[in-house]
Amino acid sequence: MSGPTPPDDSKETPPKRPVRKRPLRKRPLRKGLLRKRRLGKGKRPVRKRVPRKPKEMPTAPWEGPVPSALGERFADGIEKTVVLGGQKLVVASLAIAPKIVAFLKDAHGFDYLVDVTAVHWPKRERQFDLVWILYSFSLNERVRLKVTVAEGEAAPSVVSLYSSADWLEREVYDMFGIEFENHPDLRRILMPDEWEGFPLRRDYGILQQDGDWVRENLKIESAQ
Repeated sequence: MSGPTPPDDSKETPPKRPVRKRPLRKRPLRKGLLRKRRLGKGKRPVRKRVPRKPKEMPTAPWEGPVPSALGERFADGIEKTVVLGGQKLVVASLAIAPKIVAFLKDAHGFDYLVDVTAVHWPKRERQFDLVWILYSFSLNERVRLKVTVAEGEAAPSVVSLYSSADWLEREVYDMFGIEFENHPDLRRILMPDEWEGFPLRRDYGILQQDGDWVRENLKIESAQ
């Protein structure tokens, strides 16, 4: 039996082609890197960013039986009925707000109170926008009723129309300090009863807190 054939050393392996080394090109430093090197290690240039102006929401006239009926019945108290950013909005005076809410519920089927909320504008004479959001299951529509409220002025409660307004109005009072007339139990709902200040006002700092309450109840100097 013959063993495996030994390799033939007579055949020469072809020489390897030399690898060409390309010279490194020195790339010019970008302006940002060059400026960073000039400033020194660890120092970054401070850029002052100017906030962009928010785009204005598109406004269109709100046409239909609901705005027509509101205009006929509350002509003196309604400022405008528009579609703002795709949302149907009624802007009215504070005095007739509960009458408008009752009319929308009884005559047009807006039988669900989605929310009661507010916005604080401290530089304005009437500092608060108070908003009721109503929904009609039969029409599948939402309507927002907005009024302005001055500092220390009480808004009418709609608890007699919607029982869900109880906690919603308490939250607005707790966060903004707006009081509601004829509310059955107007007190704080999120913050402790003894808390000083209203956290969702624009002049209430994001890190602000009631230091006395924190020291007395949490036994620490700061809750931050």
